[in-house]
Amino acid sequence: MIRDTSAQDQVTSSPTAHRRAIWQRLRWPILAGVVVLGTGWLTARAWYNASHSFDGGRLRIAEVQQGDLVRDIAADGRVIAANNPVLYAISAGTVDLRVVAGDVVRKDQELGVIDSPELRSRLAQEQATLAGLEAEASRAALDATLARANAHKETDQAFIELTAAERDLQRYQRGYDGGAVPQIDLAKAMDTLKKAQISLTNANADAKLRGQGADLDVRNKRLIADRQAAVVTEVQRQVDALTLRAPFDGQVGQVQATQHTNVAANAPVLGVVDLSRFEIEIKVPESFARDLAIGMPAQLTGGNGRMFGGEISAVSPEVVNGEVDARVRFSDLQPEGLRQNQRMSVRVLLDTRRNVVKVERGPFVEQGGSRAYVMQGDTAVRRPVQFGVSSLREVEIRSGVRPGERIVVSGSELFKNAERVTIN
Repeated sequence: MIRDTSAQDQVTSSPTAHRRAIWQRLRWPILAGVVVLGTGWLTARAWYNASHSFDGGRLRIAEVQQGDLVRDIAADGRVIAANNPVLYAISAGTVDLRVVAGDVVRKDQELGVIDSPELRSRLAQEQATLAGLEAEASRAALDATLARANAHKETDQAFIELTAAERDLQRYQRGYDGGAVPQIDLAKAMDTLKKAQISLTNANADAKLRGQGADLDVRNKRLIADRQAAVVTEVQRQVDALTLRAPFDGQVGQVQATQHTNVAANAPVLGVVDLSRFEIEIKVPESFARDLAIGMPAQLTGGNGRMFGGEISAVSPEVVNGEVDARVRFSDLQPEGLRQNQRMSVRVLLDTRRNVVKVERGPFVEQGGSRAYVMQGDTAVRRPVQFGVSSLREVEIRSGVRPGERIVVSGSELFKNAERVTIN
């Protein structure tokens, strides 16, 4: 009897059913893995967005407030004399000082003398030339007087001759009318009269021309003498300037020349300081220079802590090394005991902005550009912020944050422009 293969057959499932069985067996482990991976991805993403955690002790966080913002500038200045001229040598020569640095002097007091033989010799020469020109001018005036006298004499002579000719003509006319004088003699008398009239006319014209010529010569001589007089006056001024005198009541400052040494022309000799008027010289950053104006109020603080009122008196139009020089003068009484180059603190009040949103000023204004890190719980979020005007202590915020919020004002450079950071 031949057996079949039924004993060797094995019942198997279809491929679809097999895959279904595998999925049912691995479904929960796969779902658990996806959940774990998703959670890990979200955690990593949150950690990446937060970048790093930073210690809050290394940061300075300020609260945004609303109120008045006073714009001001603070600077350290030095006391300088408002009037401190330097006296220069008008000519080369040997200097003889009559004072030393620190001496109190009065106006027109003699401070020193410069011995300049060359300048004094020139003065003597110019004075001699002036004396000669003055003599020539006087001689020209005398010649003019003589010329007028001679012209007047000739005019008088011609007038006398005319009078005599008129009388001769009258006599000949009567003789001719009586038949005692021939006609030819009468004609000669008429010719003599005409000649005398012409001579008188010419004499008058000649006298006028001589007078004009004499006046012109006198004027020219006088102008030359006056010109020389001006030269003498200038040289005399230079000689007088060899004696250095105090321009006002004050104190001798720095002395640049050495006693009994030769100084060059236009070389500085010494300075004089006006002790009655002092000003404070300050250096202002270029960014604030455009806001400065003459007459702005200022507060001056001395070394003893006393405060004095002041105002801007001068602003330099030139920028040097990113700074502008300005001067502040005392608006009230000047304090006593001030000395040259003494240090004082100056606070210049620019203006006041009423009821603005403001925050404490810090490096974040320059470092962040138009963005700032605003605190949201323990996280600092980078947010666009529009800044307005700023003072030394505060800065105006026009948009981006509200009063009551907090901003990282210092230390944000550690965040390296991350969008979110965690603050411990």
